[in-house]
Amino acid sequence: MKLYAHPFSSYCQKVLIALRENDTPFEYRILEDDATREEHAALWPLKRFPLLVDDGRTVPESSIIIEYLALNHPGPVRLIPDDSRDALDVRLMDRFFDNYIMTPMQTIVFDRMRAPEDRDDTGVANARSMLEVAYRWLDQTMHDREWAAGDAFSMADCAAAPSLFYADWTHPIAEEYGNVRSYRQRLLARPSVVRVVDDARPYRSFFPLGAPDRD
Repeated sequence: MKLYAHPFSSYCQKVLIALRENDTPFEYRILEDDATREEHAALWPLKRFPLLVDDGRTVPESSIIIEYLALNHPGPVRLIPDDSRDALDVRLMDRFFDNYIMTPMQTIVFDRMRAPEDRDDTGVANARSMLEVAYRWLDQTMHDREWAAGDAFSMADCAAAPSLFYADWTHPIAEEYGNVRSYRQRLLARPSVVRVVDDARPYRSFFPLGAPDRD
């Protein structure tokens, strides 16, 4: 398998955590040079990443990649539960982190990359408001959970780790959301997440808001 990705990308980190959880072998095609980017664009003209290529099949989108891995390259860590009802809970939390943590976080980050005269103050304010609502809901949800969907590490946690990692840099998680802060620390202590975070350290100077001196 080949994975076209970049170590600092949140959605790439989501898939990398899934791969590291099960020590799944793959060729890491880091999108840093023109040749690799052209190779990636030829496979997926939309030029979004991560992108997995396995036995001639091209698989885009982080959640779909993890679902594909669970079906075709399963390992000891079952990132998608076999029980359909449990799997639905995992998929719900996966969408929560992508849509209500990752998306508003990226809205704020991408806005900072614009020229000052092109920035959207209203959009950024709305994104920060969304993050506050999401933190509050997640804090209530995590009061009796170790991992996002219950007792077992899953695809939802693969989504949560980069979401909460960068979100706290972008719009700090307040102390009142103690369950969220504790959950974030559990994620950052997970060996697969540690490896992915460490691999991305050389790129921290690229963070538009300025990476904090922690984590």
